[in-house]
Amino acid sequence: MPTILSLETSGKNCSVALFTDSNLVCLVEEQTESFSHSENLHVFIERVLKESAVDPHQISAIAISAGPGSYTGLRIGTATAKGLCYGWGIPLIALPTLRILAERVTYEFTDIKYIIPMIDARRMEVFTAVYNHDFSPIVGERAEILTESTFDTYLNEGKTIFLGDGITKFQAICKHKNAYFWENKFPSAKQMGVLAFKQYNQQHFENIAYFEPFYLKEFQSNKK
Repeated sequence: MPTILSLETSGKNCSVALFTDSNLVCLVEEQTESFSHSENLHVFIERVLKESAVDPHQISAIAISAGPGSYTGLRIGTATAKGLCYGWGIPLIALPTLRILAERVTYEFTDIKYIIPMIDARRMEVFTAVYNHDFSPIVGERAEILTESTFDTYLNEGKTIFLGDGITKFQAICKHKNAYFWENKFPSAKQMGVLAFKQYNQQHFENIAYFEPFYLKEFQSNKK
């Protein structure tokens, strides 16, 4: 049975999970405003392995959340995953962050027509995608500047759930009766198991030397 270590560092939630045959074995995560991934990530990995009584040589692959999201968070997660994969001689699996976020809906709702995850991208912009209720993609990942009617095409057809740290700005301007805002939900390694094992079974691996996160937009620093 394959054992996959999953890392999610795309936002405020630093999250590490271990799966065996797509079943969750252990999860360690912490959400902070300080983006302390550089201090926490390796500590969380060690905790997960220790609490699961798993040695590095038992790990079959490492899965990472590939973006979009925080530039710094994605860089930390990618560098860590690539280093461990190289040192342990195992493959790297990359998963779309927005799809990981959408997976939170799986066992929570049964009457949703569309799932729209949102990641904050500053001002009135978000990183987003649109999925059908069965997670089949309708619109791929993109940067979207929000207006009150941005998602009316989907809202007019039925109940649509929005989740992620980008929903606050849309919630303030969207008053459609079919819009449901699921607050305080962030990407988590807990939702990476099934997606990671699907790619593992298909032998869909990344080139460890050349893989880069999917930023979607170029990095922009804040000026003081």
